Order: sequence, then structure tokens, then C-alpha cells
Amino acid sequence: MASTTMGDVLPTGGRVFTSIPDLFFIPEFVFGGLVWMLVASTEVVNENPMGWVMFVSIFCFVMTTLWFFIFLCGANRSSSWPALDVGYHFVATVFYLGASVPLAFITVLEGQAFAALAPVSGLTSDFLLEARKIYKLHIAAVVMSYLATLFYFMHTIFSAIRWKRS
Repeated sequence: MASTTMGDVLPTGGRVFTSIPDLFFIPEFVFGGLVWMLVASTEVVNENPMGWVMFVSIFCFVMTTLWFFIFLCGANRSSSWPALDVGYHFVATVFYLGASVPLAFITVLEGQAFAALAPVSGLTSDFLLEARKIYKLHIAAVVMSYLATLFYFMHTIFSAIRWKRS
């Protein structure tokens, strides 16, 4: 079996946009940024789980941005980078899964509360419209959070395969 050089293992520059695990940077940016925006655009009633979701989405967005620029600039030439790539994306996957489950749970509770409040007379229609809007934003955040989890998971798997080939 022929040995590979580090140049064959991790892409740099424009090759980042053409290699399979690194191509997942783009959907990780998009879906992670959407989770951040959707949760931040609503009034946070449940501070603890929503605070965790915000921490995870901001942390992963910033770290993925740094990771992307490290790859883009070619600073990933050391032999430890493939393992670091797997490690970071595994941590991001666990973080996002740990944020997606409570976010989905809170959203289900909000849906049940909204369903219970809807038939109550005496509530203004503005209040119900605002509650419904927040509920829909949280549903979108849950979907985007699970999609971000999926892309981080796929990035982890393909990075692990690349690491083991090196």
C-alpha cells in the first residue's frame, strides 16, 4: 500500500469546497446560524434550556468559522489535524444533539400550552398571534437544530474515515 502525504489527507484553499467532509462546512454554517437567529428572535421564557441552545449554536458557529478558515488558509498541515478534525466535529455533534432534544421538548410544551390557551375566551387575539408566531419560530429552530446535528454527525463520520486512511 502506498503511503499518503499530509497534502493528500486534508484539503487547503479552494479544495475545501470540493472534498466531501469539508463541504459540510457550508450547511453547518447555514443551519447553525439559523438556529442562532430563530432562538434569538423570540422572547426567551425558559432561560436554562434556551440558554444552552444559544451557547451551542454560537459556540459551534464561531468554532466552525475558525476551523473553516484554518482549512482555507492551509494551516492544517500537521499530522495531528485529522484527529483534531474528528474530535471537534464529534464534540459539536454531541453539543447539538444535547441542545436539540431540550429545544424540541420545550417546543412540545409550548405547543400544548398554546393548544390549551387557544379556546380560552378573554385572551386578546394579539397575544394568541404572538404566541403562535413564537411557537412556529421554535418549530423551525428545532428542525434546523436537528439538521445541523445531522451535518455535524456526517462530517464526523467522513472525517473519521479520512483520518483512518491517513
